[in-house]
Amino acid sequence: MKHAVLNTSSELDSNPDSPQPSRERIERIAAAVPAGKYGWPSRLRSYFIFDLLIWLYTIVLGIVSLPSSLFDTSGRIQHGFARLWSWLIMKTILSPVKVSGLEKIATSKAQVYAVSHASALDIPVLYVYLPFQFRIVFKKELLSYPIVGWHLKRSGQVCINQQNPAASIGSIRSALKTLKGGMPLVIFPEGGRTPDGQVKPFLPGAFFLAIKAQVDVVPVALVGTYELLSMNTYHIKSRPLEMRVGAPISTAGLKGHDIEVLSAKVQKAVEELYWGSSGTSFSAQG
Repeated sequence: MKHAVLNTSSELDSNPDSPQPSRERIERIAAAVPAGKYGWPSRLRSYFIFDLLIWLYTIVLGIVSLPSSLFDTSGRIQHGFARLWSWLIMKTILSPVKVSGLEKIATSKAQVYAVSHASALDIPVLYVYLPFQFRIVFKKELLSYPIVGWHLKRSGQVCINQQNPAASIGSIRSALKTLKGGMPLVIFPEGGRTPDGQVKPFLPGAFFLAIKAQVDVVPVALVGTYELLSMNTYHIKSRPLEMRVGAPISTAGLKGHDIEVLSAKVQKAVEELYWGSSGTSFSAQG
């Protein structure tokens, strides 16, 4: 089987003062993938195999996991179901993940993980490759989705309006209790998926919890997930991915008025991981 290799190192490193390349440079990088590589055979495989299996996993495991919330208040069992769901998805879509940087952090500590968000498949990557139980801060709109919304609500995930954290007092108190009890939180500080593959401005309110709980923020960049499954499509393009974990950023001594400073610092760290000097090699598999 032939492989079309795309190495973005030279493109991404050509301007060291700007870790985020322009749209034109991104388009040149994308153009290096052969036009027919993800043609109709890839689309048909995605629509009639990958997508159908993912829906099957979601419906079956989502329904089976719900009764466990009646007697497991820790959410450990439902986290196990979520990991199984994610593992099945990652095995199905034929997209191996390279993980780097986990050795930089103490995974036993309660920390806030700030993750770049480019794809609906980011969450399965996190469930499989973050080796500990965590809870996710999510947008309230997700509660309207059958099964997914039920799972989020019953498994103790945290629903917060990141643009106006004060409007979610009850959820914030629950999240603070979670952090202080030793449970890590995962947040997507961009507030939603990026529509073009670039890291979007972070919402400062996303770091309110980290400052209130005085816990470290860990920057995480998921590389290749935008190319795997971008917005407004169901076409999953099998390809290698990376999860890059950065060094923890301390919030010790920070107050509410420091939120924007912390947000800018974390965004810079995520961007450097995402467009890092190590570059990115995508091996487009047929």
